[in-house]
Amino acid sequence: ATPAAGRGAALHAAARAVEERMDELAALVTAEMGKPSGDALGGVEAGIGTLRQYAELGPLHGGRSLQGGWDAADFMVREPRGVVAVITPWNDPVAIACGLIGAALATGNTVVHKPSERTPHTGALLAELLAGCLPDGVLNMVSGGGETGEALAGNPDADVVAHVGSTAAGRRIAELALRTGAKTLLENGGSDPLVVDAGVDPVWAAGQAALGCFANAGQICTSVERVYVHEAVSEPFLDALADRARNLRMGPGADVSTELGPLVDERHRTHVHQQVEKAIADGARPLAGAQIPGGPGSFYPATVLAGCTDHMPIMAEEVFGPVAPVRTAPSFDQALDAARRSRYGLAATVLTRDMAHAQAAWRTLNTGTVKINAVFGGAPGGAATPRRASGHGFGYGPELLDEMTTVKAVHVQTAVP
Repeated sequence: ATPAAGRGAALHAAARAVEERMDELAALVTAEMGKPSGDALGGVEAGIGTLRQYAELGPLHGGRSLQGGWDAADFMVREPRGVVAVITPWNDPVAIACGLIGAALATGNTVVHKPSERTPHTGALLAELLAGCLPDGVLNMVSGGGETGEALAGNPDADVVAHVGSTAAGRRIAELALRTGAKTLLENGGSDPLVVDAGVDPVWAAGQAALGCFANAGQICTSVERVYVHEAVSEPFLDALADRARNLRMGPGADVSTELGPLVDERHRTHVHQQVEKAIADGARPLAGAQIPGGPGSFYPATVLAGCTDHMPIMAEEVFGPVAPVRTAPSFDQALDAARRSRYGLAATVLTRDMAHAQAAWRTLNTGTVKINAVFGGAPGGAATPRRASGHGFGYGPELLDEMTTVKAVHVQTAVP
């Protein structure tokens, strides 16, 4: 087995290897799933940073000791779990993989990685770069779609199954892992709310909403999926949000001027548009977008829907596209109450000048992450743990190292007759 310091050195080497070919990796991401080139490069940079983080944290990760008596001691020893199956999505294929793989390797596990079938070349190049810095057999990659993922999740030799992806896939993985006894780390889908309080600048709030709803064409696990705006600022907020949506430059990801790239494929575009059409049929008013553009590619415009109500599926389920469904609320308390009503528990955002409202939000929202006055952000070493239908287990941060290890209690009696 490689000592902890050696594992840290290997991860530092892996980070350098990825950094040397970061432009190539980013170009593959753009080519395979359409992410604008600047965002794709940012995802690779995030992956490099995560590898370096775990290279430093891994050697410091350990258990604890207890003094049971003058002639006895107990040690809570952290041990690797064994084989970690890592199943990652297409929407951020480098950063997410580097986080899960890095934490697993830093704690002494071996890894079998299945990247998304929608980004196979990105996954293959990343595996090649990482494996080149590791002993033979420590990191392995398999390719394929859902059947391959199910075979991996249900393999009795897998001790941990770590998955980031849809709620349906996460549930299936949980079922399979239950049969083998494997530990699961699941970040499933979400329906993340944004609450806009009275008193905030509505134009600034619209900018935050646009970022949360339209970044990466809405294909981010923690994208804003539903918006609740106080009626006192609703009119200027909706005007500003619709204006931003209409003025986003839509185009291919490789074009540096593109602000809104395509959806991953036409099948996904159809799925997004069907949800928009259903909302309009139920009474939502389109203020921007909502039409499939002509021409090639799987483009979908930034869409703003006003007049949404709680009974609409679009206010309850994950769209995973550039869509901002907005509901007006007569008070902050009613907006917060509506935001809480969800089977998901990934993240939530509140924009407010009232710190009492901010505190009420982070104390009562049943989500793993609550963001105040910024839809994205957070310290690089921060952890996130989804709740309810959004999954379970820490992702990222030093807490992920705990998830990748198990504790053995060792009792030592020093006095021997």
